[in-house]
Amino acid sequence: MSGPVLVERRDDRVVATLNRPDKRNAIDQETIDVLHELCAELEAEPRTLILTGSRGVFASGADIAQLRERRADDARRAINATAFIRIAELPMPVVAAVEGYALGGGAELAYAADIRIAAPSVKIGNPETGLGIIAAAGATWRLPEIVGASRASELLLTGRVLGADEALAWGLISAIHPGEELLAAAHAIADRIAANDPLATQYTKRALRAPRPEHPDIERELQAELFESDEKRRRMTEFLERRAERGRDSDAGGAR
Repeated sequence: MSGPVLVERRDDRVVATLNRPDKRNAIDQETIDVLHELCAELEAEPRTLILTGSRGVFASGADIAQLRERRADDARRAINATAFIRIAELPMPVVAAVEGYALGGGAELAYAADIRIAAPSVKIGNPETGLGIIAAAGATWRLPEIVGASRASELLLTGRVLGADEALAWGLISAIHPGEELLAAAHAIADRIAANDPLATQYTKRALRAPRPEHPDIERELQAELFESDEKRRRMTEFLERRAERGRDSDAGGAR
């Protein structure tokens, strides 16, 4: 298999592996084009997306050779930011399994995920100001939401890069797993998501992503739809039947 992104499709999930190992998976225009195509697929057929990188690296950043040649009109097109917004807004959850470098645009791609887990080797941050630009693909507004305004300011204004332990302590990632177990851990998260009602999962993500002024109205309307669903009734009926069965088993045990 070849190409800048390797895509593995399953019934309930898709795994997208950034695959430019000779460039440490730097994000170029072709990578962005493939991500847009994948987003179109997942918008039409919602499934959990797992994002990862090949050969122990998530993404070392945007492709500097291409970035150097971009001009003001390219900046206004928001090439990477547009793709990352689309990823963040996918109907089902996005899980980033981050190993090695996740810098600049690579970090911003990870920030677009709903859940981030990492290997001990992770190095994540935004050194853009050292290259004469800003982190303009989501870091200036997503990072404060993730780690808080003060910590986001420190990272973005200094260009400091975090290792795994500090990223975990700051809440930038939710767990650390050995590199050889990282993708399996991402699949375990996808398994837990797949066990739940897909529509309830999609609605939960919509509520989580909604701006503060939309709350609590959005929860009320989404919940109203779910209260009328056949899947809600089926799942709650099964829950009650299982609880009744456990109660009968407990009573029988006491009788003995």
